[in-house]
Amino acid sequence: PLPGDQWNGLQRRITQSAAVGKPLLVGEIGQLATDWSVNAGCGAMVDLDSYFEALPPHSLTRFDAFQALAINRFTGALDFGPMDAVFAAAEAHDQLLVPVLSPQDGACEGNVFKDRQWYVDGWTTAPGTPSSTAKISFQQWMLTAANRWKDSSALAAWELVGEPETSSCTDTSCSWSSRTCTAGAAEVLRSFFDTAGQQLRSVDPRTVITAGLTGGGQCGSQGDEYEYLAQSPFVDVLQYHDYGADGVPLPGDQWNGLQRRITQSAAVGKPLLVGEIGQLAGSCGDVDSRAAGIAAKIDGQRAAGTAGALLWAFVPDPRPTDCTYDIGPADPLWQTIGR
Repeated sequence: PLPGDQWNGLQRRITQSAAVGKPLLVGEIGQLATDWSVNAGCGAMVDLDSYFEALPPHSLTRFDAFQALAINRFTGALDFGPMDAVFAAAEAHDQLLVPVLSPQDGACEGNVFKDRQWYVDGWTTAPGTPSSTAKISFQQWMLTAANRWKDSSALAAWELVGEPETSSCTDTSCSWSSRTCTAGAAEVLRSFFDTAGQQLRSVDPRTVITAGLTGGGQCGSQGDEYEYLAQSPFVDVLQYHDYGADGVPLPGDQWNGLQRRITQSAAVGKPLLVGEIGQLAGSCGDVDSRAAGIAAKIDGQRAAGTAGALLWAFVPDPRPTDCTYDIGPADPLWQTIGR
């Protein structure tokens, strides 16, 4: 872990929340950097001031800071305007951000799944032909982002890849059913965390790095492998993502469940955030019942030792007649966050 005087916003917020016996309650809204006047977008546009103003002070928002959202769809050049606006609005409202620099599944970046080889050397390789979703390598994008926003008072942590795993593809589409997990998967992922993390920290020595692991036994982080990854000196905060277990504070089994991940994180002396909690509502469930259930879930997780929770997913345009994870501006979960 970083020396005590170098921890920035996220660690301070975790410490403060623990001191008063309250969980760190945070939100997820991936499309903050969507700006149709500049980029191709990823979801609906958001009124940044309205969003951040609605949150309690010092809340944490994890958002998509993908390279594709920094490419001007009209000129094809890098354009940081939309992401600069996210940081500026968060700073103005005393909020904290976790920019996720790339998605595992390729969502909003051409839908290309990151396979094992990507974690070996693909992340350092520039695209053969610059496209509307990538002009430079992930390595270059990571360092560019770090240099640009490392001094922002809103920056709480960096997340290199959302839900990383080192599966091997066996067909051209890398379909879920055909992926395999071969020997050494954890070593490949640990090497990525160590190498990329060291490079990121050389540019920004003060900001923590969170491993955006799903935590449920994915390739490269199964069982004991999760703790092996957690031991990386360039992983400061662990994650677990919680879906499909409505009303259950500690989902999962004895090998890959949340209680196991809490124990493993504690063993290496690092905090664990439940980085996503998602529960369907709308046509398939009442939003008030969802709010009550998630509140009880968060209370149980906090009692078990988690550092906080992030809710999936806030959107400016919820679909109440559909069955979705949407959390709109008037959803009762906003009161859950503010309690």
